[in-house]
Amino acid sequence: MSIEPGLSRAHVDLDDPPHERFVALRRDLGVTSFGINLMTLEVGERGRIHRHERQEEVYVVLDGTLDLIVEGETHECARGDVVRVGPELRRQLVNRGPGRVVLLALGGSAEHAGRDGQAYASWEATEHAAPQEVPLPENLDADRLR
Repeated sequence: MSIEPGLSRAHVDLDDPPHERFVALRRDLGVTSFGINLMTLEVGERGRIHRHERQEEVYVVLDGTLDLIVEGETHECARGDVVRVGPELRRQLVNRGPGRVVLLALGGSAEHAGRDGQAYASWEATEHAAPQEVPLPENLDADRLR
């Protein structure tokens, strides 16, 4: 597997998310090392009961209240909740209301590469170090804020 170089970008209008239940952002972004999907469930909608052979999933609830049923047990997940489900567990996503549920589903099956970041003290710097060894930059001055 090779990772695409460069930068790619997509936009999701969270005030008016797509009306499709499932939008595969991975393809739009050219991501090859993990899955990333935007999911929208209207009130009363639910997904299939499913599990994965190798892939663990993380759900990030962006809006609404998700009922995540795992092996028959319901877990209520509110806006801002982040939940991981292991590959062997059967799960189902359900929206019992009162409003629409919007979430990101991230999935991966390979071993995490670990911290491979390289930090620079400035844009002019050519030498890098581990991120924890480079101090955070000063905050922006008020005249540079939007």
